[in-house]
Amino acid sequence: MGTVSDRSNARIFLVLGLALTAIVNLLMGFVPFFTSGIGIMFVLLFLNGWFQGMGWPPSGRVLVHWFSVSERGSKTALWNVAHNVGGGIMAPIAAWGITTTAFINFGYLKGFEGVFIYPALLALIIAAISYVLIRDTPQSQGLPPIEIYKNDFATSDKKTLETELTTKEILFKYVLNNKWVWAIAFANIFVYFVRYGVLDWAPVYLSEEKHFDLKASGWAYFLYEWAGIPGTLLCGYISDKLFKGRRGPAGFFFMLGVTVFVLIYWLNPPGNAWLDNVSLIAIGFLIYGPVMLIGLQALDYVPKKAAGTAAGLTGLFGYLFGAVMANIVLGAVVDKFGWDVGFILLTAISVFAMLSFILTWNKVGQETVHH
Repeated sequence: MGTVSDRSNARIFLVLGLALTAIVNLLMGFVPFFTSGIGIMFVLLFLNGWFQGMGWPPSGRVLVHWFSVSERGSKTALWNVAHNVGGGIMAPIAAWGITTTAFINFGYLKGFEGVFIYPALLALIIAAISYVLIRDTPQSQGLPPIEIYKNDFATSDKKTLETELTTKEILFKYVLNNKWVWAIAFANIFVYFVRYGVLDWAPVYLSEEKHFDLKASGWAYFLYEWAGIPGTLLCGYISDKLFKGRRGPAGFFFMLGVTVFVLIYWLNPPGNAWLDNVSLIAIGFLIYGPVMLIGLQALDYVPKKAAGTAAGLTGLFGYLFGAVMANIVLGAVVDKFGWDVGFILLTAISVFAMLSFILTWNKVGQETVHH
């Protein structure tokens, strides 16, 4: 979807994705046929994920056109905390939806459909607000490019910043043939592996190895997610102000912190619940900064007109390989060899993620068009 977004109006593309996601969920909520079997649910959930993939590429396009490189870290960090806020409010909205649907059931709903219906209605409201507020580019509103407006150029090649590109040029010249994009795509696998390896397995690990009860492990999960908000904002600010638009150093130091606290989380003996919680909060605080930075690097390391495609590729690698492997591979390793071997793997991946940011240590965008 990233390639399509680069050739589309971000305002329309983003709103369309939100609306289509909402429609899929409303179908699953109101039409029993769409939740009647695994096969049909798989199709609907696949479509749901596909349409949700229409969110980040146009968002990246908006960020890269409306904010210059020297401020983009802070602004992208602010955008990125939507992951944490959305994840944090998901459970109460779902619980409220089930309760409400049990009373307002239209004579045939069973209650569980509320987990689809009310988030979908909320998505439609957000889609309407987005349509009112979002504009594609400054030029579409009769304004100059943001670099000219702020006199803030990350490159001496000022003439080609706004050069339009064909789909072929975007894909084969500036994304698939770009060593920096591939470097951060693989880095994203490592970062997402650690993110979801810690997050998704926290309740099981804490209950099995640290003897947390279900309520206590749930609170630890909650704290991990919300700690990412200030961490992400700080990481974006540091990459802008301290490192002058270089994302590599900020990512390296944040992943170094993640590695340290993963080790503490693992080696802390049962009975020190406070240290487990501190470790989880610290990992949550630190891990979402690198998640955000890789998405930001994808915008920086290609021409502005290819930002959506690069963002889509790195996001695909993170979710398809990193998140999936964190569940399947880590789960299989723990099941066969135990938690100690699982944490050795998690620590090694965390070190790989840390080292991957060294590759882009001195790299700073915005990449421009080459003739």
